[in-house]
Amino acid sequence: MNGGRKMSVHAIDWVGWARVVHRLALCLLLCFAWAARSEAAVLTLSQAQGTVIVNGKPVLMPLQLPYHWDRANPGQRGEAIFDFDFDLPKVGDDVWGIYLPRLGNAYELWLNGTKLQSHGAMAQLAGEAQAYNGADFGRVPRYVTVDGAHLQASNHLRIHIRADMGRRGGLAPVVIGPQNEVLPLYEQDYRWRVTGSVAVVAFCFAVGLTALALWTTDAGLPHGGRLGRDPLYFFVAVAQLFWAMYVGDVMVEAPLLPWPWWGVVQVVALDVWGGSMTLACMELADWQNREWVRRLRKGILWMMLMGPLAAMWGLGFGQPLALTAWYVVFGVTLLVFIVNFLWTAVGRTNPEQRIVAVVALINIVVALRDIYVFRFEQSYGANTWLRYSSVLFGLALGYVALMRFRATSGQLHDLLGTLAMRVSQKEAALGETYARLEVLARQQERTAERGRILRNMHDGVGSHISSAMRQLQGGGEERGVRDEVLLTLRDALDQLKLSIDSIHLAPGDVTALLANMRYRLGPRFTSMGIELRWDVDLLPICQSLDADAMTQLQFMLFEALSNVLQHAHARILTVEGHAQTTAEVEQVVVKVVDDGCGFDPAVGRRKGLLTMQERAASIGAQLCIHSEPGKTVVEIQLDV
Repeated sequence: MNGGRKMSVHAIDWVGWARVVHRLALCLLLCFAWAARSEAAVLTLSQAQGTVIVNGKPVLMPLQLPYHWDRANPGQRGEAIFDFDFDLPKVGDDVWGIYLPRLGNAYELWLNGTKLQSHGAMAQLAGEAQAYNGADFGRVPRYVTVDGAHLQASNHLRIHIRADMGRRGGLAPVVIGPQNEVLPLYEQDYRWRVTGSVAVVAFCFAVGLTALALWTTDAGLPHGGRLGRDPLYFFVAVAQLFWAMYVGDVMVEAPLLPWPWWGVVQVVALDVWGGSMTLACMELADWQNREWVRRLRKGILWMMLMGPLAAMWGLGFGQPLALTAWYVVFGVTLLVFIVNFLWTAVGRTNPEQRIVAVVALINIVVALRDIYVFRFEQSYGANTWLRYSSVLFGLALGYVALMRFRATSGQLHDLLGTLAMRVSQKEAALGETYARLEVLARQQERTAERGRILRNMHDGVGSHISSAMRQLQGGGEERGVRDEVLLTLRDALDQLKLSIDSIHLAPGDVTALLANMRYRLGPRFTSMGIELRWDVDLLPICQSLDADAMTQLQFMLFEALSNVLQHAHARILTVEGHAQTTAEVEQVVVKVVDDGCGFDPAVGRRKGLLTMQERAASIGAQLCIHSEPGKTVVEIQLDV
């Protein structure tokens, strides 16, 4: 029984394994059946009965897709009609879709006699030209939704295209099937060709405008031992902006210029991008002064100039080999330079050059691949790789530009720091110099003040003492000599006191000056029996009178008063001080009037009067003297 039980257990295990294998096999069969059904449901139409119309002459022939118009009909424009017949094993009410990777330049799509979609104009008459070279609707993939009610067991699909010369017209294999299976194919292609192009354009514009901003804002900064704007920023900006224009052409159905001029613009954009990329690498490697680089630069510039001619020859005159040959020569030249640049960068420790060299080599190789695919292979509707690989070049050069700008900013920061330090040193030196100048100025002021006091003492006190000495030496009656000497010494003492008082006079304050003289000389007039009459108003400040001018005015007034004391034999002395306005000029007028014997100012002018005239002229005052027996007037006019 034990042995039988063991055999039973083993039998049950084998049955379980058999069931598992059976189920797995059933699942695999179901998967293969679903895959076979799906592949059978999606049809790819590549055989068509075609009608090619060139110069108004139709030619019937079987056509194999992809059909490239420019290769089948070089230098010609026209139309082509593709008729497809296909059967469906089962027709339902599901929504189907037709996916066309590339067609055009204009097209009409018919299914079982019903027009499903059309874009652009067809030539309605034989040889009609106005329909050509207009909008181009073959740049993006197309998708047409088909209601299941339009499908039959046997179906006829007609695609009518208008092809312009040199604009890559034609038709790629047509995919038709259920929408849930065909639509993802179209969406994937659309993302790669259109959405990806939009992203590349946005990226290139961002990098180009940033590089252009860096180039325009760093004028005068040091770059590689020279001053001025860094050319690397400019070449990066030009390369990225022109590449954005080239890639963005996929979104332009109605070009700004007629064909083939718009095609020439696109070739020029690709031309400038490649040349600017090469020149940027030359700047990065610091090869500007090498002789072979100069010759290569001239060669690249010449090929850039030949690009528009090759484009016009190939696109405008129907000679595509001319444009293909230019593409090959230009690409090989750039490839040789980039390989040399990469070889040089490997031996250097600069990671920026290595990164740019590798990325540039990738772009050149990808460009040669695109030239081969689009110019030599029969492929039609394939996507270009260069538009996406160029992003690497933009990233690399953008990184280099930012690193160089960062280094330049560091240099500028250091320069500003050095400049600030030098400015602070200069400020400190200027501060010390200013302090020394202030000390010297104060010393000069003190010296000038001492000189002024000594000059006043010499002209006033010294003059009176000299007069007293001459009087003593002159002899005469002893009492008369003594009185004159005494009078002269009193004048000297009064002059000395007035000179000392003048130190404390405020500049321009004529009222204070007159009051001080009244205080000093008043007792002398009283002792000599002269009545002093005072008629002085509160006078305005004379802005033109500084300390030296106040001293000159004091000497003039003292001379006038001293003459009254010594020579006039007057009984009444009047001092007047008033403000007046004449001819819109405000003045201060000071008068000294006595009733003495008078004198003739024009005859025998004495030294004192001449000195008064000189002092008046030095301070810009007007001095008027009128004298007759019984009245002598000395008038001084000062501008406020």
